[in-house]
Amino acid sequence: MSRRFSQASTEKLTVAVTGATGLVGTRLVAKLTAHGHSVKVLTRDVKRARSKLAAPRVEFFGPDQWAKAVCGCSGVINLAGEPIATRWNAAHKAEIKRSRVGVTSMVADAINACPPDQRPEVLVSSSAVGFYGVSETQTFSEASSSGSDYLAEVCREWEAAAKRAQATRVVLIRTGIVLAREGGALGKMLPVFNIFAGGPLGTGRQWMSWIHRDDLVDLMIEAVRNPSYEGVYNATAPNPVRMSELCATLGSVTGRPSWLPVPDFALQTLLGEGASVVLEGQKVLPKRAQEAGFQFKYNRVSEALRNLI
Repeated sequence: MSRRFSQASTEKLTVAVTGATGLVGTRLVAKLTAHGHSVKVLTRDVKRARSKLAAPRVEFFGPDQWAKAVCGCSGVINLAGEPIATRWNAAHKAEIKRSRVGVTSMVADAINACPPDQRPEVLVSSSAVGFYGVSETQTFSEASSSGSDYLAEVCREWEAAAKRAQATRVVLIRTGIVLAREGGALGKMLPVFNIFAGGPLGTGRQWMSWIHRDDLVDLMIEAVRNPSYEGVYNATAPNPVRMSELCATLGSVTGRPSWLPVPDFALQTLLGEGASVVLEGQKVLPKRAQEAGFQFKYNRVSEALRNLI
């Protein structure tokens, strides 16, 4: 059985983190430091990051200091990336790719610049289930091939950049829709439900491969701690749901109606091409994480939403 990250763990880690001020990064840093571990925040804006994350055992490093910062670390967790559920244009699409591929390349270069005896043992690098493309009928595991759309292309290049890290264990975390009250998909849906106007986005038939933020954070820490983790892991709960079920469950938990669908054209007006993130989906299972013995605390969306709301 794989070890579960817990307060009882005695080994103290030093972990370098990119994307530390984001929805997942803030919880990751909080959990690491709460358990006595040290964090080196790799950031493009030290002042902004320090204002959000100032805490004991947290240090901050600008881009010209990344190579120095990662040397001697237990591991590196790479979470950098611009939000994708926004209106896309040519400039924003270029930034989506640059913020993922470019930053990941910088992380790999920093690791490769370390003397061999000071190289981090592991790079845990975020990717996304967008790697698989979209489908209403297929079920995807880590062994499935990549899709042919724009997000699949971004994910392929993103993962290739991480694999450039030499002489270190590389773990690629293909993340689903992260559920957290403070932001992401749930953060955008809650205000709509709270004014009694919630409902499925689009047809409601699209698959939502989701994960509670705490399970994602624990999986990433486990990937640092456990040397058997290597290669690709889907960070999705074992029970994906269709959008209609997610909205019905959210309505039940909040005590609000969930029958009024948001039509495709409204989302396309708001997000343009970026609407594909919520209008299309994929059914993705965490086969390798389960085989490794990882225990999801939140297996069903009703459990996750009750915890968060």
